Amino acid sequence: MGQHLNPPADQRPEPSAGLSTTTSRRTVLAGGALVAAGLVAASAPSVTAATGRLPAETAGPGVRTDFTPVPAGDADALVVPEGFRADPVARWGEPLTSSAPPWRPGRIASATEQAHQIGSHHHGVAFLPSAPGGDGRPHGLLVLAHESADAALTQGAPHTAMTAQGVTVVAVAAGRTAADAWRTVDSRDNRRITAHTPVRLSGPAAGGEPARGVLAPGAVDVTPWGTVLVAEENANAFFGTDDRSWRRSEGDVRYGFSADGFGHPWHPEDPRFDLADRRSHPEHYGWIVEVDVRDPAAEPVKRTALGRFAHGSATVSEAAGRIVVHSTDAEDGEYAYRFVGSAPWRELRAAGRDPLDHGTLHVARFAADGTGSWLPLTYGQGPLTSENGWRDQGDVLRRARLAADALGATPLARPERVAVDPRDGDVYLALVGGDGGTACGGAACAAGAPGTGAHGEILRWRGAEGDPTAVEFRWERFLAGGAQDAASEGAFAHPKGLWFDADGQLWISTGIPGRHLGGPDGPYRSLGNNALLAADPRTGTVRRFLTAPRGAEVTGVAASADGRTLFVNVQHPGQRTSAWGAPTADDPGAVSTWPDGRGSRPRSATVAIRRTGTRSR
Repeated sequence: MGQHLNPPADQRPEPSAGLSTTTSRRTVLAGGALVAAGLVAASAPSVTAATGRLPAETAGPGVRTDFTPVPAGDADALVVPEGFRADPVARWGEPLTSSAPPWRPGRIASATEQAHQIGSHHHGVAFLPSAPGGDGRPHGLLVLAHESADAALTQGAPHTAMTAQGVTVVAVAAGRTAADAWRTVDSRDNRRITAHTPVRLSGPAAGGEPARGVLAPGAVDVTPWGTVLVAEENANAFFGTDDRSWRRSEGDVRYGFSADGFGHPWHPEDPRFDLADRRSHPEHYGWIVEVDVRDPAAEPVKRTALGRFAHGSATVSEAAGRIVVHSTDAEDGEYAYRFVGSAPWRELRAAGRDPLDHGTLHVARFAADGTGSWLPLTYGQGPLTSENGWRDQGDVLRRARLAADALGATPLARPERVAVDPRDGDVYLALVGGDGGTACGGAACAAGAPGTGAHGEILRWRGAEGDPTAVEFRWERFLAGGAQDAASEGAFAHPKGLWFDADGQLWISTGIPGRHLGGPDGPYRSLGNNALLAADPRTGTVRRFLTAPRGAEVTGVAASADGRTLFVNVQHPGQRTSAWGAPTADDPGAVSTWPDGRGSRPRSATVAIRRTGTRSR
């Protein structure tokens, strides 16, 4: 299995020994501690959302991890344990309403059609329950982040790609009987947010030209007042220029902007993405976006106090009434961040102030002795002064990467998702693996920067005296990927996604890159396709729950309010791999034809997983 690097919690030293094991008023909110599909018992909500909304789902007791682990495999199928069923519920291209254009397997949708269909490249997912309807069936809203669009499957149509990526809000309902699957349904709340959607910037870095578009969103989580946070990640992928006189600034270099872009930049089609054009505003992207999913007319709001970088996480928790948002900069050699609200969020909202506009962003420094500290990105403190070229707090947040460099933050080996344990508040961080990037140098890397290595690892830490807002913390390595016994039921590599169920079971989703999937090197041949695994934080025991189709990653995880259905996102099945080649316009199913089967294009999808013979209630 994945190598457990530390003894069980009742035997290990700091960060757990000697610290409080209660959460006090600390509550892990929806998305970080929902009840897993039939594996945990649901409980009554303990956090009240904003007026007019149902309470957010929160922690509850009763883990029942009675499933038989599935073996590693390389089949072009989604494999779950015996006694469970998995039904695709929100495929790329499905119409958002009964009047929207349907999916046509043999042709590429136009941009207008795609704007009324579910997006592609499913990443983060959240489920917001709705009040029971007249038929008694559970239903609610799925919020899906769509990180990108596959050029081979959209045949290089940039305007379609602009509307295929973004966000989908779609209503879903459980089946009428145990034999029926969840399905999407018509709702006034169903909508798409794309590269063209008007948005608003708020907080210290707001101002300037009007903004449009949410780009490359990944992680998703729910606030205690019922809105959804969506994290923009690799927005720089879509920018470029053909102007040979354009020169990269220090900020362009640090944020990965280049004339050629990477992937398939959109500047030939839209001047907003031409780095040499005055209409281009790269500073409008790379933020965490707040979406009021119950109000289709509400503009998405980019919360600039949370910093600008390639967000790999937007994990929401609460400490003594104050909002806490953990995030990461999801590139090799970048950093881990934490935002802490300035006052209890209820007090701020009662005063007409938004909790996500008022607080302090910090970046993490990890010491080799297992200690760590949070460094504030605050204008006028330390090196972040006018004498050193910083204009104001907005400038610090727009150039958060450079500010973190100046503060001496610890470079990490591709930090991705963060999860917070609902039992004790310990924080877990997935490091995909790498060499720590070009920023990694000196004593930190000589000591072995966290995550440096071929197969990734998972860190955990706890704030001093059990306080999640404390400046100081202690950290340790919890699990390492790529153990020697790669054929075991708990083996994994390249952890990317982390999610806690209500009783503290940690779910790990993997993102082995296509160049390694099924490959001959190291453990990759034995590991097979990407997977979703369940880990016990107390013992380090890891068991494989699900394996993905060929070329796919397992990304977001959420659950229904009653705990009987697990929603899992499957991203880019059919992507180029070392073992099965690459899709082409003539043969899009060369690697995978999941979920529709033989002769079809592969499609990212959300899958509803539940025990056979059960239905949500």
